[in-house]
Amino acid sequence: MTSAKTKGESRRKFLKTSLVATAATVAAPAIAQQAGPIAMRWQSTWPSKDIFHEYALDFAKKVNDMTGGDLKIEVLPAGAVVPAFGLLEAVSKGTLDGGHGVLVYHYGKQTALALWGSGPAYAMDANMLLAWHKYGGGKELLAKLYASIGANVQSFPYGPMPTQPLGWFKKPVTKLEDLKGLKYRTVGISIDIFTAMGLAVNALPGGEIVSAMDRGLLDAAEFNNASSDRVLGFPDVSKVCMLQSYHQNAEQFEIMFNKTKFDALPDKMKAIIANAVEAGSAEMSWKAIDRYSQDYVELQTKDKVRFYKTPDAILKRQLELYDEVAKKKAAENPLFAEILQSQLAFAKRATRWEQDTVVSRRMAFDHYWGPNGVAAKL
Repeated sequence: MTSAKTKGESRRKFLKTSLVATAATVAAPAIAQQAGPIAMRWQSTWPSKDIFHEYALDFAKKVNDMTGGDLKIEVLPAGAVVPAFGLLEAVSKGTLDGGHGVLVYHYGKQTALALWGSGPAYAMDANMLLAWHKYGGGKELLAKLYASIGANVQSFPYGPMPTQPLGWFKKPVTKLEDLKGLKYRTVGISIDIFTAMGLAVNALPGGEIVSAMDRGLLDAAEFNNASSDRVLGFPDVSKVCMLQSYHQNAEQFEIMFNKTKFDALPDKMKAIIANAVEAGSAEMSWKAIDRYSQDYVELQTKDKVRFYKTPDAILKRQLELYDEVAKKKAAENPLFAEILQSQLAFAKRATRWEQDTVVSRRMAFDHYWGPNGVAAKL
């Protein structure tokens, strides 16, 4: 039989334990609330009006939403903290927590970084290049590459870009000789290729190109796509655009974090970011199809731009010169050679599979939209 004293002691012990537990439960949210969300300040390499900056904002919103606000990324436009070409150094040093750009913008730091987008990609498109990055060894090679230059960053390539135009010119380009002597803007390995073609090349970030053309500092330039080119003002300084080129046949964007800050994130948050990269990659490519095709029409109808296909002789010469440049870079840079061989091995089987398997859509396009297209009758 339990005594009244024993019952009283048990009750007091229970109440004491309950009060401690309740206090801990109340205190826990207070501590979390005091800590607050993790805030990150980013910068893109794009002007605020460019669709590329919109892609950066889209990605930040996706992460912010998926983490329930536990991580809040703010994205500033190019130049807000550092110049566009200064993003890698700023993120590495922690001046910025992260950023949105392209790997080819770091060409001056390590030439092999241009292999993620500057060149023909050995017949791969940008989505196939991303497949190489994830499954063919590119991810590990990129980490090795950044480590070789002491860059304290965590990089996530994403967002496959369509083939970029040869660019904007004063008059149509009909032969190789038309390019010689032109003052031309491009970036990455393309600098070496077009220099070998006889052009005087200047690397400029996107927001500075149109102004340089307007002032006569450039005769011609390439940037990226119908939407970006239109909003940045290319139709104001040129009415001729040459479509198709191998100089940036397969490029993608780069999400970049300061590695120290990224490594300190909870594992759950890192997993959310990794999945947001892939979700953002798909969303960006879908949005690009919609917006670029609209602006391609607007450029022709409203801005009176004339589009021409780049002559095959120029495309062939690009391939020949790329091979020469890549061979030289590989001889100078062991990492360049290692990445090049990795891409070649993946491209050999991936592009063979694609060429043998995927039907050409040109016949279907001509069937519906060609001179005798049947779409109007459907």
